Amino acid sequence: METLFIDKMHDELRQGEAFAPAATDPIAYKKRFYIESYGCQMNFADSEVVASILNQEGFGATRNLEEADLIFVNTCSIREKAEQTVRKRLTEFKRLKKQNKALLIGVLGCMAERLKSKFLEEERLVDIVVGPDAYRSLPALVSEAAGGQKAVNVLLSREETYADIAPVRLDGNGVSAFVSIMRGCNNMCSFCVVPFTRGRERSRDAESILHECRELFAQGYREVTLLGQNVDSYYFVPDDATAQESTPVTFAKLLEKVALISPLLRVRFSTSHPKDITDEVLYIMQRYENICQYIHLPLQSGSTRVLQLMNRTYTKEWYMAKVDRIKTLLPDCGISADIIAGFCSEQEEDHLDTLRVMDYCGFDFSYMFFYSERPGTLAARRYQDDIPETVKKRRLQEIVEKQNQLSLRSNQRDLEKIFTVLIEGDSKKNDQEWKGRNSQNKVIVFPKTANSSLEKGSYVRVKVTECTQATLRGVPV
Repeated sequence: METLFIDKMHDELRQGEAFAPAATDPIAYKKRFYIESYGCQMNFADSEVVASILNQEGFGATRNLEEADLIFVNTCSIREKAEQTVRKRLTEFKRLKKQNKALLIGVLGCMAERLKSKFLEEERLVDIVVGPDAYRSLPALVSEAAGGQKAVNVLLSREETYADIAPVRLDGNGVSAFVSIMRGCNNMCSFCVVPFTRGRERSRDAESILHECRELFAQGYREVTLLGQNVDSYYFVPDDATAQESTPVTFAKLLEKVALISPLLRVRFSTSHPKDITDEVLYIMQRYENICQYIHLPLQSGSTRVLQLMNRTYTKEWYMAKVDRIKTLLPDCGISADIIAGFCSEQEEDHLDTLRVMDYCGFDFSYMFFYSERPGTLAARRYQDDIPETVKKRRLQEIVEKQNQLSLRSNQRDLEKIFTVLIEGDSKKNDQEWKGRNSQNKVIVFPKTANSSLEKGSYVRVKVTECTQATLRGVPV
């Protein structure tokens, strides 16, 4: 599994965010749910599926904890810090339950299977535990819990994709939306728990994906990001296709179909495994201007020896050749990476290899973490987590400093260039400025002008005049 972080301003563990649709009719629902999501973008997309299911049962979303009848935490198991944060939040919610005995508290997502006994019995923090493939059973589980039973469903599925459920867009900007195209992961990277928490890969019906994207465009959205633990593995064969006339939809074909919805609909995707992204995908990106010139291509380590221990199935030379191929076919493509410092047995030379590969590839930005052993993974069973935390943190800091240099260098190359920017809303620091992203996924901030036709969802040409390592600033042209 690769991480699915889309916005470069977010770190690997996003802080929990509570969501509620901005336009919810306060009279429409007699009961309320509150949901916090942690971790990767797939979890945030899952929370929108959960919101849709709960809406059908008469529950409306709220941002106010005190008025909630249901509280859910959608969890992440990628790092130990995530579990510590979730446990702390559940303890805080338990205090609310003392004041409101009817309040139900539940845990969703990746931590459900591994920690269900602790949460339910040992620590008595929750009433409901639901795994990522069992959200359809939520209404029945809520009824069980309301009757005083501990409600659990953590079964994994080989078929579930929630293809027929229209997600409720929770607190989005009305411009960009995430569309899940597949679930699960078949890559057994030794450090990753996702194959055990989300199950095997299965691809969603292509027509349901296209329908969702068309609906989003009709509602005014101007950008979709196709999500999957490994999007390049997407492969769907329609049920009505005969053995002789089967017409499988590969990721490249799906990408093209979404791009053809409208030239005004931008298309992004995440995440790509280096071994799976094909020239066919790169040629499709080359062909359509509305497919963004940006690829998140996790590296994890620049040492071939460590990559083998991680079961990444490529060498550093192979990875660098893939980056070369991307830059040959897509010279303006932005490339970002995931990087782990201090994996089991990592030597100083392995660490230096990572810094060298970063230099060679010139990543525009990266998501960087030090190794956190996760129970149940292949690495936890096979290898000793033998790198002292002080060494992990020092190596991570050197990786961060290297990336800061690369990001600044990348942004400086954009000075005086003109980009098409999709306006996402007001700048966080100044409501007299717009912010948006260019095709390469870089944030650009620019002043509002007397041009009243500009609004969220507008495209505008912006000339870059200033930069920091994180942000570009410019003026409309």
